[in-house]
Order: sequence, then C-alpha cells, then structure tokens
Amino acid sequence: MTNQLRITEIFYSIQGESQTVGLPTVFIRLTGCPLRCGYCDTTYAFQGGEWMTFPEILEKVGSFNAQYITVTGGEPLAQKPCLALLKELCDTGYNVSLETSGALTLSGVDPRVIKVMDVKTPGSGESKKNMLSNFEHLGKQDQIKFVVCDRDDYQWSKALIEEHHLDKCCEILMSPSFGSLEIKALAEWILQDNLPVRLQLQLHKIIWGDEPGR
Repeated sequence: MTNQLRITEIFYSIQGESQTVGLPTVFIRLTGCPLRCGYCDTTYAFQGGEWMTFPEILEKVGSFNAQYITVTGGEPLAQKPCLALLKELCDTGYNVSLETSGALTLSGVDPRVIKVMDVKTPGSGESKKNMLSNFEHLGKQDQIKFVVCDRDDYQWSKALIEEHHLDKCCEILMSPSFGSLEIKALAEWILQDNLPVRLQLQLHKIIWGDEPGR
C-alpha cells in the first residue's frame, strides 16, 4: 500500500531546534535511515517500527491538538510515501516541518513544508553522502543545519557556506555535537569570523537529556 508508513514513534514534546524552537510540537518519527552518523542519537529508529496508515497517523497526530508537526527519522525521505504524508498534513492545515539529512532529493517535497536540511560534516563520518544539489530546492523559509564535532568541522562548514553563498539561500543553523564540543568554543569561533549563522542548542536535551521520545 502507498498510504502507509513504518513509524517508530509519534510523540508530543517541545521543539528543541530550528525556527520553531520552544513550541509544543508533534513529532512523527519514521523508521529507517541509509546513513550511520557517528553522533546519531536515534539509532533505535534504524529498524523495527509499526506500519500505520495515513488515517491512523492523522488520528494520532490530531489527538494532541497541536498546530506544529515535525516529520523526522531516521531519514524520513527513505520511505517514498513520506512525500504524500507531508502533503496531507499541509492540506489538513498543520504547520509542517521536515528534518532530513539531505542525502536524498528534496525535489518532491511540498513547497509548504519547512525543510531543515542537516548537512553532514566530516566528523559525522557521512559527509560524502551530502547531496549538495538539494541547495537548489531550499528557500527563505527553510534552514540548513551543521552539527560541528571539532575545529576541523567548523572550518569545513565555514568553507562550504562561503563557496555556495548559503547565507543568501536560507537561514543557517550551527550546533555543537552533544558531548563532543563545548558550546562556548563554537560561539567564540562564530564571533571571531562574524559567520552569518544562528548558534543553536538542542533545547530538548537540556530539558530531558537523551531520554527517547523527547
């Protein structure tokens, strides 16, 4: 069936990242991912999950009575019906965002969806899988995110931003890899270079740590 997806979890929490940080949000976490980033904090979503039809997903989402919906993973676009779900969520009237690695094309994503593309740094171990052509599918409402593990990651990210003029494309978010880099160090590098990015913390981890479903 094309109107079903394998779902790891659907939960209600505080958005910890991106432009809606701090807002109550329903998260739809799809199962499966073609990447294996060294700092991944959702390895439990690589396999398993439960098949759910679109009506079942929408019923669950609606039970939380929330306006903001984030579709995440794993890598949500690894399941092709994700595109249809995104459209249906938008048609229902939700404010919808998509968290994606950018390793799969964004060309078919509904333009109403706010895309948050996580560009993989060398420290992730998966930088060769970045599909840089996806930059063409981003607009002013979208965001590009860099998770920085060390100084080398920072310099690599800075060079990519400058080479592709990414600050002219959309908002750029830069976060320290949780437990690997001190936020103060990253903040000082950004200030020294006057880098046009928004420093971002993972608010949900500050509140709940690594607790799943948060």
